[in-house]
Amino acid sequence: MQNLSLLTWIKAARLRTIPLSISGILVGSASAYASQSFDSTTFVLTLLTTISYQLLSNFANDYGDGVKGTDNSARLGPRRILQTDHISKNKLRTVVVLLSIVAFTFTVSHVYVAFGFSTTALSFLGLGFAAILAAILYTVGSNAYGYKGLGDAFVFLFFGLVSVLGSNYLYCLDFDFSLLLPGSAIGLLSVAVLNLNNMRDHDNDKLSGKQTLAVRMGKQIANRYHFFLLLTPVLLTLFYGWLSQSTLFYLLATLMFLPVRFHLKRVFYRATEKSLDPELKKVALFTFLYAILFSVLLILGY
Repeated sequence: MQNLSLLTWIKAARLRTIPLSISGILVGSASAYASQSFDSTTFVLTLLTTISYQLLSNFANDYGDGVKGTDNSARLGPRRILQTDHISKNKLRTVVVLLSIVAFTFTVSHVYVAFGFSTTALSFLGLGFAAILAAILYTVGSNAYGYKGLGDAFVFLFFGLVSVLGSNYLYCLDFDFSLLLPGSAIGLLSVAVLNLNNMRDHDNDKLSGKQTLAVRMGKQIANRYHFFLLLTPVLLTLFYGWLSQSTLFYLLATLMFLPVRFHLKRVFYRATEKSLDPELKKVALFTFLYAILFSVLLILGY
């Protein structure tokens, strides 16, 4: 029983979400490396802080949806932790509190190493605390923003713009606005993962009162929205190639187009909502691979 309980905790951690959460960090750090501003200590702390946010979000999400009854037998996705008999609500709430403390500790340590005691440090502390609150309040509480269709906006902001531009600022102490393009691309691809999740769970979420953006838009418009989320990053990569005058970014955009095309075909012509489930992992890994390739091109000076 103890081993079964440990396995339940590991599954609840959803370790497969970690590559997606650090994708923006890789690009921001690679840009800093290219400008000779990279620092290994800052990189490690950035990764640890980001991972702590993601784990906190995963467990808090399970707690919020579990308490509200959204995670039930009618849900098409994988069974969540409170749907098992191995973990109680009290234990899960305790883990959420402990992870909040861990995330807080990493945030303070990270900001101090990067900025010491300064006005900039206070600004980044505020940003870190906002990330912690966003991780918790997505599904927890009576005003959970994930239940009001605001999850997409927060994912775009934190997984995309904040992750890429914010991590780069930690090294360079300045904003590189050209990174708005890859930051937006990664943000949109991250939102695509969330949108797939919400399209899959559309019917159950609607019955449970979880007004995700997919529920608010309806299935047909959610499909079109997904088309926008996948195709726009390709165009942004092309535009970055034009700005940087690098044909290799044109090549990257071309390489992106083929898997995007096949993915969209599977989404548009799906037989059941359940068939969207494996597409979540594919888009998450696609985003991570995109971030790696983009980072390599930056490091090589293209």
